Amino acid sequence: MKQFLLVAAGGAVGASMRHLVNLASLRLLGPAFPWGTLTVNIVGSFCMGLFVEWMARRYGTSAEVRAFIAIGVLGGFTTFSAFSLDVATIWERGANVQASLYIAASVVGAIAALFAGLWLARALF
Repeated sequence: MKQFLLVAAGGAVGASMRHLVNLASLRLLGPAFPWGTLTVNIVGSFCMGLFVEWMARRYGTSAEVRAFIAIGVLGGFTTFSAFSLDVATIWERGANVQASLYIAASVVGAIAALFAGLWLARALF
C-alpha cells in the first residue's frame, strides 16, 4: 500500500508539471503544433534515462524512491518515458528486431486505437 501511495503522489506531481509545461508552451508558441507534448516526451525520457542510470543503478536507491520518481513523477509527466525505457531495455538485451517491432506496434497501435475510439464515439453519439 505504501508504494501505491507513493506512485499516486508522484503521479500527481508529474501530471501537474505536464500541465504547466503545456500551458507555458501554448502561451509562448501557440496552438499550431503540440510543443508541450513533444517537450514532455523528450524531457521525460531524458530524465528517465538519467534517473535509472544514475540513481537506480549506481546508487541503489530504494524501491520506494524508484516507485515515486520513475513510475509516479515521470510516469505522470509522460508515459512516453516508460515506453522509452522499455525500448532501451529490450535493445540493450540485444533484441534489436524485437525493440523495433515494439516501437512500431506501440506507435502505430496507439494512433490506430485513438482513431478507432474517435470513430466509435462519433458513431455512437
